[in-house]
Amino acid sequence: MDRITSLRVFARAATAGSLSAAARQFDMSPAMAAKHVNALEARLGVKLLHRSTRRLALTDAGASYLDAVQRILAELDEADAAAASQRRLATGLLRLNAPLVYGLRHIAPLMPAFSQTHPAVTVELGLSDAVVDLVEQRWDLAVRIGALHDDSLQARRLGDCQLVLCAAPAYLDQHGVPRRVADLARHNCLGYTLSSTNSPAQWCFGEGGRVRQKVRGNLRANSGDALLAAALGGQGLIYEPSFIVGEALARGALLALTLDQPTHDLGGIHIVWPAARHAPAKVRAMIDFLVQRLGARP
Repeated sequence: MDRITSLRVFARAATAGSLSAAARQFDMSPAMAAKHVNALEARLGVKLLHRSTRRLALTDAGASYLDAVQRILAELDEADAAAASQRRLATGLLRLNAPLVYGLRHIAPLMPAFSQTHPAVTVELGLSDAVVDLVEQRWDLAVRIGALHDDSLQARRLGDCQLVLCAAPAYLDQHGVPRRVADLARHNCLGYTLSSTNSPAQWCFGEGGRVRQKVRGNLRANSGDALLAAALGGQGLIYEPSFIVGEALARGALLALTLDQPTHDLGGIHIVWPAARHAPAKVRAMIDFLVQRLGARP
């Protein structure tokens, strides 16, 4: 009997509680699955599974053996993936998740160029401001904005993420230009509800966001684009990342404001992927592509 196959059959049968489940997964008969487990038990000289007509149960020896087998199989799968990833041609489905506005403005426009360079890769682009679990939800890559706190992820930096305080000229003509952080208390401050650092009730400035100012306004939204539209209409001040307001600033539709404290640096924009996985060719291709295209831009 092939020993690796026997280990895989045993591990599947033990976790599923059924030899039939293991047989179905490996496209073999239940009798053949039982032979694989018997071969392991004969080789080891111990019983690994208690078998009845209804279910399987691990023996004490089987439980400790299962832990070791699962580690061995995981390392074997990773070694196989590492070898396979050395293929020069990137192929297959690549699932990339990004925040909604950043993805629409900065990732989606690059996909035609990526596809021209890597025609054998199919990209599934998921756009959501929710923080996804890459392993649980099976994303290959994700774009994260802000400081990284998850040690289970590897990362490469795509760019800076500086907040910009700005407003339309019409609003500033009517309500005046704030000069200090404290002046914001007198202005209509439009708030983003999904931020972990700047809520609709408080904005942070200075190094590390240590200067905090209470604010209020007559609009709050979970979309940076919605707040941008309101600011362009002269409704109030917004405090948004440069990747959202940059185009409006460039054409003069919004004016950036300088106060007595610098705006808050959110901690950068990164492309991340699970650290436990050896990145296959399709993943490495997308990482290198995004770093090259986005890393040189503010």
